[in-house]
Amino acid sequence: MMNSPLMPIIIPFAFAILLMFAPKQLRFQRAGALVGAILTVAASIWLLQKVHIDGIQVVTFGSWPVPYGITMVSDMVSILFVLTSSIITLFTIWYSFRTIGIAREQFFYYPGVLLMLVGVNGAFTTGDIFNLFVFFEVLLMASYLLSVLGGEKIQFRESIKYILVNVVSSALFVITVAMLYSVVGTLNMADIAQKVSDVNQPGILTAIAILFLVVFGLKAAIFPLFFWLPSSYSGPPIPVLALFGALLTKVGVYAITRTFTLFFTGDIAFTHTVLLYLSVATIVAGCIGALAVWDVKKIIIYNIIIAVGVILYGVATYNDTGLRGSMFYVVHDMLIKAALFFLVGIIVYITGQTNLKKMGGLMKRYPSLGWLYLIAAFSLAGIPPLSGFIGKMLLVKGGFEAEQFASGIWILLSSLIVLLSVIRIFVYAFWGKEQQLSPIKKTVYWQIWIPTAILVLLTVAYGVGADALMPYMTQAAEVLANPQLYIDAVKGGK
Repeated sequence: MMNSPLMPIIIPFAFAILLMFAPKQLRFQRAGALVGAILTVAASIWLLQKVHIDGIQVVTFGSWPVPYGITMVSDMVSILFVLTSSIITLFTIWYSFRTIGIAREQFFYYPGVLLMLVGVNGAFTTGDIFNLFVFFEVLLMASYLLSVLGGEKIQFRESIKYILVNVVSSALFVITVAMLYSVVGTLNMADIAQKVSDVNQPGILTAIAILFLVVFGLKAAIFPLFFWLPSSYSGPPIPVLALFGALLTKVGVYAITRTFTLFFTGDIAFTHTVLLYLSVATIVAGCIGALAVWDVKKIIIYNIIIAVGVILYGVATYNDTGLRGSMFYVVHDMLIKAALFFLVGIIVYITGQTNLKKMGGLMKRYPSLGWLYLIAAFSLAGIPPLSGFIGKMLLVKGGFEAEQFASGIWILLSSLIVLLSVIRIFVYAFWGKEQQLSPIKKTVYWQIWIPTAILVLLTVAYGVGADALMPYMTQAAEVLANPQLYIDAVKGGK
């Protein structure tokens, strides 16, 4: 019970190691990965309720006193990220059974997926800034495997850029952590938050904050550091792309959210204004990209960039409403992005290509796929009563409360551009003249349609059931808006 924050990390790690012993046993690989993901989701749900009822959960390895021991912390912010990531991984594993290919399945694909989940959940849970770097490297090493698995030319070409960017950002991460340590003398996040107020060097701390924004901005793909993402993410197969698109940028978003609400709060007039401008510029860049391309995968990839800007906009406003909107929207976006990549994967699987101009007429043979895609597209764009609408309304309200009226209106207008970008897929792929299609067995089609449909329905339920879920978002926003809650829980050993 005391080690509950570790369960969403230990379970996928244990199953990943177990699966490595029999990589060629296909049934064992599939069953083991599925069971491991289900248990991780179950542990995450239980931990969510424990945090909601009992408060922030903290475990320090070896019972060392804070800040000397390595601390893992589950507050409402981290557990919402952990639970959503675990759910997406579960559906991705299910979806992979018929889409990733047997050759990849028998070459450590499922251990790679579970190890990436270990790194993602660890990054969300750690209470130590250096161990945030460590978990970043764990998830990156797993993502390197997944990005090249299969040995296709496009994978090798695009993975080089992805690896180089992350190697540079990781080196800068270590340097920035060293600079922060030289100023405050600690690596524990709660201890850093407590000591930064005593450090009479606001200029240095602001410079370090901007360096961290660059480091995490590279990983989150904010403007102007998003240049690597559209092409790098277009290389891997669809299940891997769904994982990358839903999870990896959100780790960078989480890191910015955590650091800029926990200890980089001494010069909000500068740091959070910079973050506000960058978030708006990120939305603009993503909108331009989403309208400019005709590749169905890249249209959704550019929408990843738009969502990063939208989420960080709420963090930049730094008020209860904006933070609550960010937390609600990030869960929505992770779920809907995975669902959209699944849907696009089915479209590509049926048509045999990604060029939208060469598609058409799918509605005649696959009406259920068409209407399912339309629901997901409306949810992404924020059409009421779907989940995207609720999150954006909270974000806009938060912007207005912070007297950022122009940017708040832009958040609303960007929804129209998002809708236009994704509705093009519906119009061009599902209507018009029917094009030549790749043969696909009905059993295979339904086996990949079912997990996709369930995930889309889950996003619908998330929006319809917003009233029941809002106390969790409010609790998360309270932790972000009041860092002392986090500090007291960690330093007090609660």
